[in-house]
Amino acid sequence: MQEPWDSDSGSGPGAPAIDDDGEVGYRGVTACHAVGISYRQLDYWARTGLVVPGVRDASGSGTQRLYSFRDLVVLKVVKRLLDAGVSLQNIRKAIEALRSRGVADLAGITLISDGTTVYECRSPEEVVDLLQGGQGVFGIAIGGAFKEIQGSLSHLPAESVAPQPAVPAAAEVVGDELAARRARRRVS
Repeated sequence: MQEPWDSDSGSGPGAPAIDDDGEVGYRGVTACHAVGISYRQLDYWARTGLVVPGVRDASGSGTQRLYSFRDLVVLKVVKRLLDAGVSLQNIRKAIEALRSRGVADLAGITLISDGTTVYECRSPEEVVDLLQGGQGVFGIAIGGAFKEIQGSLSHLPAESVAPQPAVPAAAEVVGDELAARRARRRVS
C-alpha cells in the first residue's frame, strides 16, 4: 500500500477522513465522479502505479480498490495537468518527485506548468520570476483541489474499511463498470 501524502489538513462538515486513519475509503466509481475522470483512466493509473489506492488496492477479481481523500486530490491534480496539455510522462515525474520528498504540506503547494514542464511554487516571488521569463504558465493550488474534492464527496458514498472475506469465483460481486463488463463477457 502506498501512502503518497502525509498531512493533517482538512476538517468541517461533510469532510471525510483526510488524515488517512484507515476508517474511510472511496470506491473507484465514487473517485471517478468526484474527480471527473473515466473509470478506464482510473484503472490504468492504478495499474501503472501513477495513483495507487492508499486505503486498499484490488487483490483479484471481485475486490474493490479504496482511495483515500489524498488519493482523490492527487487524481484531481493529475487530471488538471492532463487537461492543460502536460504529458502523462511529465506528470508521472512531477508526482514522483513530490512523493520522494515526502511532501507534508501538500495544501500549501502550487504547481506551475507551461504545458510541458511542471514546477513547484512555494512563494509568490517564484511565480513572478517564472512569468518574467516570458513563458505562459498556469497554476494549480492543491489546497483548492482539497476543497473541491470535499464538496464533491459531500453527496457521494464512502466505504467503511473492513477486511473482505475471500469470495469464490462463482459468487463474485460486480461492483463497478469494468467488473460488470468482464462478468458479462465471461457469461457470453
